[in-house]
Amino acid sequence: MSNILLIEDEDSIRRVLKKVLQEDNQSYQFTEATDGQEGISTVKKQEFDLILCDIKMPKKDGIEVLDFIRNHTPTTPVVMISGHGNLETAVKAMRMGAFDYISKPPDLNHLLSTVRGALQSKAQPAPVQRAVKKPNVSQQMVGESDAMQRIHKLISKVAPTQARVLVQGPNGSGKELIADAIHKHSLRYKGPFVEVNCAAIPSELIESELFGHVKGAFTSAHKDRKGRFEAAHGGTLFLDEIGDMSLPAQAKVLRALQEHKVQRVGSDKDISVDVRVVAATNKNLMEEINARRFREDLFHRLAVIEIQVPPLNDRRSDIPLLIDHFNAALTPFKSIEEGAIQLLTEMNWTGNVRQLRNVVERLHILSDDRITADAVKQFVNH
Repeated sequence: MSNILLIEDEDSIRRVLKKVLQEDNQSYQFTEATDGQEGISTVKKQEFDLILCDIKMPKKDGIEVLDFIRNHTPTTPVVMISGHGNLETAVKAMRMGAFDYISKPPDLNHLLSTVRGALQSKAQPAPVQRAVKKPNVSQQMVGESDAMQRIHKLISKVAPTQARVLVQGPNGSGKELIADAIHKHSLRYKGPFVEVNCAAIPSELIESELFGHVKGAFTSAHKDRKGRFEAAHGGTLFLDEIGDMSLPAQAKVLRALQEHKVQRVGSDKDISVDVRVVAATNKNLMEEINARRFREDLFHRLAVIEIQVPPLNDRRSDIPLLIDHFNAALTPFKSIEEGAIQLLTEMNWTGNVRQLRNVVERLHILSDDRITADAVKQFVNH
């Protein structure tokens, strides 16, 4: 049983939070406070496993409440609830030690994963806490730049449909997170989400990986095996780096998309599959088509909707949010100086979000009690 305190002045938000969380786990027990002062009084009287706290409230705001909690019961995880205009304050709260923040109206997947991660961090014995990632926290789309807001809006429109989506952008920019978000917000969210990295599989094995094989189809085929298309039946198949797929495999993928059928390697039997395909690439597929390395008919099948992901250098306003987000996924919590954030924001991120995440983790491990500008100068190659 987990005791959760909701400090929120809007009745409707409290009702939504309780309903969603209770449907996820009936063992959650809730206590409610309708303003900051009542929240502080409640924390004085009772210990909680998790506190969800609004930022903008009467009497005492969320920052004042968080400051009290950090001093009164520092091991209790606090998740802040922020309106759109409170984003900078939410980031400040994370630097003060908040576990994470949830925007209004709450994204249900983000809410559930954040609450689970926060409760798990509370349950973890103190001697075992070290610089390890909390599950799920870093696997979320973060950003409030114009480019990211456009992507969020496009996902909200596209996800409920059956349209195929092609996500294009440089390595490390978060294309797989977009594919995952499309699946989670689709009507197929209860079905499987199957990922295939086309660049990581040798060309001679890609057809077996995608379509499966029958026993004896080749030397090492000792038994029948399902392919990824069959594994994704009823759900979403994410073909990452599809620009690296061989032409023969492209032809079979095209047939699967046209006829909703696949054939295992070594078999002439058709197997019906119900799969939504989301593809991604860091290549310019029109150039690949002109060079005869990619089929134009497959491109048009895949690119019903195109989503372009910008490099991190083109959305620098998101870097402070990403830094705080990744830092919040590491324990024990370490604050970050403004000077350190400024230096990181000004750097050239050729490896995009993936590179930034690795740098934040490196700084977290190598720094002492807090991450300083000097630590950035010492441990990060400019």
